[in-house]
Amino acid sequence: MSATIHGSGSRAKRVFDLAAFLASSTAGVNKALDGFLPAGTARPATIHRAMRYSLFAGGKRIRPALCLAAAAACGGPEADAMPLACAMECVHTYSLVHDDLPGMDDDDYRRGKLTNHKVFGEGIAVLAGDALLTQAFEIAAQCKGWQRYRHQRIILELARAAGSLQLIAGQVADLEGEGKKISASQLRYIHERKTSALLCCSVRLGGMSANCTAAQLEALTDFGYHVGLAFQVIDDILDVTQTSEKLGKTAGKDTKAQKATYPSIIGLEKSQRIARQLTERAFDALRIFRGRAPALEALAEHLLKRDN
Repeated sequence: MSATIHGSGSRAKRVFDLAAFLASSTAGVNKALDGFLPAGTARPATIHRAMRYSLFAGGKRIRPALCLAAAAACGGPEADAMPLACAMECVHTYSLVHDDLPGMDDDDYRRGKLTNHKVFGEGIAVLAGDALLTQAFEIAAQCKGWQRYRHQRIILELARAAGSLQLIAGQVADLEGEGKKISASQLRYIHERKTSALLCCSVRLGGMSANCTAAQLEALTDFGYHVGLAFQVIDDILDVTQTSEKLGKTAGKDTKAQKATYPSIIGLEKSQRIARQLTERAFDALRIFRGRAPALEALAEHLLKRDN
């Protein structure tokens, strides 16, 4: 999976080996997560098995990859960013475990496997999600802290992204919008919080782990926001264009649940155009790095063209 990415200035194109980057970052994140989490045999074993079941269920590790790529763009070592990359994956996985519950999206499959509550029961699934969210803060607190970004700033960043004004706000608005006719601006509000918030937080924390400048952090924020929105628009598109086998989760569930999506509100063709425009905005945000953010550029292009 080599990605042709946009260069800065002249918009020249060059090739970045995204497959190698993702393989390396995923292996590093998996190893680190395995070390951060209690062993599956630690008492009470059921909860630790449940946490590990979802965390190691074969996720793409996009948020950790974005965190590590942002750190690299700002000249920081991967080791410094790794605890934050792992914390982001724990928050993301917790949100999926809860999202799949019968009281939420009621899904039986995630990443091609039975969802947590189908294996461990609803009570343990709720607790596994709670534990993963708590684990995220324990892991993030183990970062070394930096001159511009002390531990307090790091923990505050993570808490705000995962809290009732961002990630949870998006989930609440999503639930309350089911079966109702909502506007494109209301749908954007949901996507900004339910998806874009964590993607944006991932690149911001990556930059912070490299003690980035204020200008670099602003650029990463702009990039993360637009990539996050594009990611969810594409997710909406894939829900109506791909099979369950391809997605690894139930296809068409948004339509069945009468959820508003970009294709249902503005049509498939216009949704695809918006996704491309958002990705272009993300590319533009990276100009400040003058070609030193190839992994971020390749990830943005990959997310635009993904089919699952």
